[in-house]
Amino acid sequence: MSGLSISLRRLSPSAKAALSVFARYATILGLGAMIVVFSILSPEAFPTFNNFINVLNQASLAMIIAGGLTLAVVVGELDLSIGYAASLHGVLVTGLIVHDKLPVALAFAIVLALGALVGIVNGVIVTKLRVNSVIATLGVGTIIVGLAFAYSAGVPIVAGVPEEFLQLALGRWLFGIPNPIIVMALVMAALWVLVERTAVGQEIQAVGGNPIAARLAGIGVDRIKILGFIISGVCAALTGTLLASRLGSGTTSAADSYLLTAFAAVFLGSATLRDGEFHVLGTFIGTLIIVFGFNGLNIFGAPTFSQYVFQGAILIVAVALSSLGRMLAES
Repeated sequence: MSGLSISLRRLSPSAKAALSVFARYATILGLGAMIVVFSILSPEAFPTFNNFINVLNQASLAMIIAGGLTLAVVVGELDLSIGYAASLHGVLVTGLIVHDKLPVALAFAIVLALGALVGIVNGVIVTKLRVNSVIATLGVGTIIVGLAFAYSAGVPIVAGVPEEFLQLALGRWLFGIPNPIIVMALVMAALWVLVERTAVGQEIQAVGGNPIAARLAGIGVDRIKILGFIISGVCAALTGTLLASRLGSGTTSAADSYLLTAFAAVFLGSATLRDGEFHVLGTFIGTLIIVFGFNGLNIFGAPTFSQYVFQGAILIVAVALSSLGRMLAES
């Protein structure tokens, strides 16, 4: 037992309660404080409707991929392949449309199916071959990088991208709201309903909480874990497709950076409203914190390296708050 855990056990009930409240709401308070400070420092640029829409638009892809990752983490596993997979899917969907002249809808469906296949491969390796999920998904992700370079020869696919494909991410088909925001809202709502309001969601949470007890209760633990990886893979495919549409090209490393963003958002979310438990609403809030932070740094002209410092620091703080919440719940 760690020294911190022992110290927490020695706290008075009132001190534990206060610390628990802090652990649960610190991220929300931090988000609110960030918005207030940025609004005061830049009243003409930051607290505007257009900027908030821009922030949500920028956050949408990160939320989708982080939402999928949340399902993998909820079942007790990690998926380190999502960033590389999203990059591959972006290259592939662009190539299918530009080189193979497939309709946008068909190329989109093929890529989503491939995302599910990647999830199945990850899930089978982890559950049937008993390979640790970090090693398994990192290995699959590395293979995916090789496949992306083999398909595109490392050259971005730019020429001949049709307007119909570009409008997937750049269009505003509903009430003038950017399409990625609408897609993100639908995906996050669907994931929340799945986890919080369905029988399958109860099985997902049971497997993540105690897989041995879940198996004894008759739950197909391997099946649920594979489902978590499938959802993570499909969300990565959707993210890669929308990113390629936004950029107007398929680039082999375009979505790689989403891996760190997704993990930071998921762990920030686990420290939000619950005692170290991973959940979809928390991931939504965690992504907002990260993207609002990036937005503020951009408005104030902070150098590029500061974004990496900010994101790395956020990840460390997120894991620390999540661990604190779990220890408080167990003490």
